[in-house]
Formats: sequence, C-alpha cells, structure tokens
Amino acid sequence: MTLSELLPSLGHAGLERRLWPSSTHIDDLGQLCVGGVPLTEVADEFRTPTYVLDEEDFRARIRRYRAALPGVSIAYAGKSLLTTTVVRWIDQEGLGLDVCSGGELATALAAGLDPARIILHGNAKTPDELRDAAAAGVGRVVVDSPLEIAFLAGQVRRRQTVLLRVIPGVDIGGHPAVTTGVDGQKFGFTIGGDQALDAAGRIVHQPCLSMAGLHCHIGSQVADPTLYGQAITRMIAVMADIRTRFGVTLAELNIGGGHAVPYVAGDPEFDLARFGDIVEHSLESACAAANFPRPALTVEPGRAISARAGITLYRVVAVKSQPGGHTFVAVDGGMSDNPRVALYGAKYTVTLANRHTATPSTTVTVVGRHCEAGDVIARGVQLPADIHPGDLLAVACTGAYHHSMASSYNTVGRPPLVAVTGGRCHQLIRRETTADLLARDCDMPSPAWSEQGKSFGHQHR
Repeated sequence: MTLSELLPSLGHAGLERRLWPSSTHIDDLGQLCVGGVPLTEVADEFRTPTYVLDEEDFRARIRRYRAALPGVSIAYAGKSLLTTTVVRWIDQEGLGLDVCSGGELATALAAGLDPARIILHGNAKTPDELRDAAAAGVGRVVVDSPLEIAFLAGQVRRRQTVLLRVIPGVDIGGHPAVTTGVDGQKFGFTIGGDQALDAAGRIVHQPCLSMAGLHCHIGSQVADPTLYGQAITRMIAVMADIRTRFGVTLAELNIGGGHAVPYVAGDPEFDLARFGDIVEHSLESACAAANFPRPALTVEPGRAISARAGITLYRVVAVKSQPGGHTFVAVDGGMSDNPRVALYGAKYTVTLANRHTATPSTTVTVVGRHCEAGDVIARGVQLPADIHPGDLLAVACTGAYHHSMASSYNTVGRPPLVAVTGGRCHQLIRRETTADLLARDCDMPSPAWSEQGKSFGHQHR
C-alpha cells in the first residue's frame, strides 16, 4: 500500500479514475505516474507543455470496442489524434482509419497502412485530395457534394468505391459546433426534398463509381446511444428508397462516431454495451420493416479511444490573487495547445502532479500564457492553496483534439507528444522550435536568426 493510499487527503484526493489513463497512480513521493513513468521525469526530459499518451490505455479502448461490437467494422477517426505511430497501433489492433485531409492521408500511407482500409471524409475535399486518394487506392471515399461526384467520375482511372453522406435528421441537442446530423449544416445530403436520392442517382449512373452504401454522422459528445438507433432506422429507410428507385441494394452502412467521454466529475459516459444492444435491435427491426437485407455496419470512434489515454503537462509560471477573491494560476501553455475551452467552453480536470501536500485546496482558474482574456485551461478548479511557480500540473482527457488542433499562436511552438508504456517514454512528435517557425518566413534574414537563435535554444528543445 502506498503512502497516498494510507493518507488519501494528501495532494490528490478525489482523483477520479475514469477521467485519467487506466495506468494512472501516485507513487510514494506524491508524484503522478502514467504508464509506469513519473510525470516529473517526463517534464524534466521533454520540458513543458508536453502531451503524454498512454499506449496501453489507447490499445485497451480499441479492444473494448471490438469486444462490444462483434461483427461490426471499426475505423478509427484520425482527426482526433494521428501520427505514424498511432496509425501503426490501429493497424496492429485490426482497425480501419478515416482521414479528412491530404495530410492525414499522407500520414497513414507513410505508416504503411493498407489503403483499402482507409476512408476519406470531408465536406470540401480538393481536387488534388480526391485525385491522390483515388490514385492511392483508398477503400472508400465519402461523397459530400454534387461536384465531388462529377470530379471523381471524370478523373478516376479505376473504379472507385464511394459512400454517400446523408443527413439523418437526428438532433443530439448539443453545442451547434458539434451537431452534424441535422439539416442546415455543411455536411452531406438531406433526406427531405429527395436531395439524397438525387445524389444517389448521379452516382449510380457513373460507370467509374461504385456506391457501396451510406454514411452519416450525428455529432460529437453523444451520450445517448438511442440516438444512433434513430439514425439507423432513418438510414435503412433511405437505402430501401434507393433500391426501389434505382434497383440497387446497398450493402454497407457507416454511422460515424462521436461517442461521449467524461472530462470532469459528473459528466456522462457513453455506454458501449448498451450501444451494441441498440445497434443490433435497430438494424434488425429497421431491416425487417423495410424488407431490406442487413448491411455490414461500420462505426468510427476517435475521441472515445484517444481522449482519456492522453494528458497534458504544464509548469506553473505565476500565481496571482486579484480583488474579489479570484486566484489565477498561469502556466506555460494555453490556447495554442488546447483551443477547446475558447472554441466550445470545454471543461477540464486538473491536478498537482509533482508532490504531496496536506494544504487545503482553494478554487482557482488555470490560465494560459497567451495575450487573450479567453486563454483559459480550466475555470473553478480545486488546487492546493500552496500552489506555486515551478509546480507541475496535469490536465486529464487531452488525447483528442489537442495535438491535432494545436497552433503556433503568438509564435509559440507546438508541444511534443510522448508515449509512455511499461515504464518507458517514446517521443512520437518533437517540440516545434522557434527555428521551425521562422524557417517558413521567406524574408527572414538567416544570419541574424542563426546568431540570435542560439540564446533561445534552451527554451525550445
């Protein structure tokens, strides 16, 4: 039994396990550890801010999906977190991959993934992206506009299999930025007004295109599995209509991802077992009602696999108490490595990672280093009252849409991404340096930077 287990009031009381990587524990020195590695060691070696990814947690969540959904194809949503190593992990675990840009496609191909296991998404795929995907032999292109149908039909040199993206008319009731299954947004073809049927007709009459099935996505952070049952029912009805009108029986249905994960205590968590039951029942009943043969089903989890496998480490730079009782803890990162608070009002769980303390907690706002009032990591969080510069903070559930959405705002380089497992660290992505950023400046005098940059090297390793 560790000291933290004997004295749970020390430092990390209330560490909610479901928000953190499964290997998370506190050692006898009060240090938070992930993958058998004290996070203080990660911070010392790679500096801060740094993204940390628990490889075994990532893989374990894939295996839970496969166990809960036998007979269902699973494609990892690469936009949540993608590197060549991550691609190799999903390849080894037997998953497909969906990508939504030429860069994501190039990452997958560079990692050696079989192109036939790749699905290309996007509401505004460029001609170059479509051409490159078709030339690489991607398994599926999700068609999202009439122009894509025309371009693919005129440019592909071999028959290309496609899925038609359809808006199922299912409202998840969430933030407008993450609601994608209702009319009036930019993705796909609506069911109403025969838009989806008309698009299907265009594809059917193109000899170079083979429509395998339909695709939909109802949104992100969906906690209610019954909403996917509604989507399945409506999509099977559209597939039956396509059969009636064009004599084509589609064999595939992709219902996307968007499964919710908890970020703070009390957040709902997607019930994967219940989802499996609902999917099975909905497919059976919808196909029976339409007298339609059961299609092969694909789901596309991303956040649900990567989010809780990741954390972000920051050093405290300053602690400031303002009139009115507001205490701000400023760290050495911010909205450039986590834009989700500013974009979506996202909430996060933060803990002290480097030491035990018996000091009572106090309510603080953890803020970033950028010149924006909205540069906030977490509002109203409990941290020890003796928090001070140099302390190490860990932010939970940052494996999805952090590395992938990071920017170089204020000319601050993006953090490294470090995988941990079995007591070892492996750097997947190195820190972006000031030299990297200036290398893109076509009019920057190179000699001046080469001298000045020497003084900054220790800050950006």
